[in-house]
Order: sequence, then structure tokens, then C-alpha cells
Amino acid sequence: MTAKEKYVPIAIRISISFLFLLSAVAKLYPSPYFAISTFEVKQLYPLGFSGDIAPFFSRILIGIEFALGILILQKHYLRKLVIPATLLMLAVFTTHLSIVTFQNGGNSGNCGCFGSLLPMTPIQAILKNVVAMILLVILLKVMPKKDESKSNFWVLTTATVFFILLLFMIAPMQAESNLVDVTGSEPNETAEVELIDTLKTEPKVETKKLDTINKIVEVIKDEPLQHNSGYSAYFASIDKGRKTLCFFVPGCDHCREVAKELTEMKAKDKNFPEIKIIFMNEEADLIPDFFKFAGAKYPYKIIEVIPFWNVLGTGKDTPGVKYLWNGNEFKYYYGITDNKFNASEFNTLIQKPYSALKSK
Repeated sequence: MTAKEKYVPIAIRISISFLFLLSAVAKLYPSPYFAISTFEVKQLYPLGFSGDIAPFFSRILIGIEFALGILILQKHYLRKLVIPATLLMLAVFTTHLSIVTFQNGGNSGNCGCFGSLLPMTPIQAILKNVVAMILLVILLKVMPKKDESKSNFWVLTTATVFFILLLFMIAPMQAESNLVDVTGSEPNETAEVELIDTLKTEPKVETKKLDTINKIVEVIKDEPLQHNSGYSAYFASIDKGRKTLCFFVPGCDHCREVAKELTEMKAKDKNFPEIKIIFMNEEADLIPDFFKFAGAKYPYKIIEVIPFWNVLGTGKDTPGVKYLWNGNEFKYYYGITDNKFNASEFNTLIQKPYSALKSK
């Protein structure tokens, strides 16, 4: 056996094993349930997976990644099953990423291959997968051919089932109950109220007349009519007056910085829109420390991971900051890139009267 036949296959197998194990572990960072739920919302939901199917598919997929990462290092059915299965998984991922790149462009966004541990654009992921597939093809050519008739199929099935079950154990599925904790509510926000549009009249009033009345009221008060923002389940008074609604993760450094900026702005403006926060139920024990860093405590609610991402909005990321006026949304900052929170711009925005916002 030449050095090429001896060492090249070993090097390739170790490299592929590392790649798959890193991918699987990264999808569990920084905590299994949070990471997997985020993967489901950001990667599987856009593909059409329902909330019932996604939790099963995500855990099975990551379990298979773990299994392939280990099985590529053993000898049973290596040529006949393990390497072809690894190639197939990479080919499926690459095809999906190619479609995403063609439809939306591939120079931005995180493909989710390595979770939030190592963000990677679709194009970068495609290149990574192509290199891995080339290595696997080389492996098939340089690896000595051996009779696999005596291979033990149960080694493959046992490892695969073990890792899939392990994923369900370390990241058990949870019921998607939106509201987890009501701690931090203001005294007047202990009960929900039904929101109705201002000047909502009986059906006998003609639509044109109602629109005319609404326009007159808007001009006189110079503020928008009350609108149902959809957040009254969290804060009963959210659709009354001007509000700054924030979406934060307690352990997120960017969220803390934004909260601190808002506190500093509020200290300089007595008419600053009320600040209310919806926290993700991830490291909720850090909320006291969050407020300590921010410099003030605000009314807040805590909701589960998946409902949080859904409330935040498709394609959105934390920190999120919304400017609401009578339930009407006038600005939404999110993430840490193009749409990130801009304190100077926000301060200018909240100083404008409704007539200026409306004409914009």
C-alpha cells in the first residue's frame, strides 16, 4: 500500500467528519432548544415546513449529521452506504442553496449551515459543499476497495438512531405557549382590553362619510386614529399614544446597547414614547442584569423562542425597535446590518407631528 492510499483517505475522512460534526454542534449553539428553534423558524419555515413538522425534521436532520460525522470514520458499509449518503446530503443542501441564491442572491444572510456560531452566506456554503463533495469523490477513487459483504448494518442503524434520539433528549420539544411570564407589567396592564378603531360607528353610516369624519379628527388632533397593532395580548395600552416597542434577547450584547441608547434618549426627552419590551425566553435569568446595563427598568413580557421569532417577523433579527402611535407603525428597526437601530434618526422621527409623518 502506497503512502497515497494510506494517508490521503484518512485525511479526507477526518476532514469530512470534522465538517459534519462542527455543523451539527453549531446548530446547537448557544443552547440546544434556542438554536434548533431559531434554525426551524429561519431556515425550515421559509421552505414550507409547518410548525408541527419542523421540530421533528430539524432534530432528525441534525441527528443524521452527527451520525455521518462518526460513521465516516468507521469501516462498515463505508463505500456502499456511508459515503454515498454523505454525498447525497451535501448535494441536497447545495441544490437548495443554489435555488436560494438564484432567487434572492447569495451575498447576504446566514444559510444556517453552522447556525449562529459561524454565519455563512449561501454562496460560501455552496463553495464549502462543493469542496467537500470533491473530496468524497477523491476518497472513493483512492480508498482501497474492500469486500463489504461482512459489514455490520446494525452499526449504521444503531449510530443513526442513537444520535437522533439524543437530539430529542437534549432539545425536547415544547408547547408553543406565547406568554411565559407577566413579570414587569405595569399595574394598569394586568388585563387585556378589546381595541376598537376611533369613531367606529354603526353600519348605517356610509363609508364616505366615515372616512371624511376620520380625516377631520386626524387634522384636529394631529394624530393617527387608533389601530389594532396586534400586541395587545402583551401590553393592554400598547395602542394608546406613542410607544417604543422593543424585541430583545436578555443575553444579546447588541440588544443591551440599544436599550442603553434608548434610556439615554429618554432621560433627555420627557415626552419620549413609552418603552415596552418583549423578551425571548432565552437566558431569562439575565433580565435583571440587562436592565442594570440599560440604566433603567421597563415593562416587559417574556415569550417562548419560536413565538418570539414569529412576532418579530419573517426575515427579521434582534435587536428590534418599533415606533408605534395609536397602534400605527411608523418605523421598524431590526438586526445589526442595514436596518439596525439608528438613535439619531429615531430621535428626529419621534419629534415629528403626525401631519409630517403622514405626508412622508
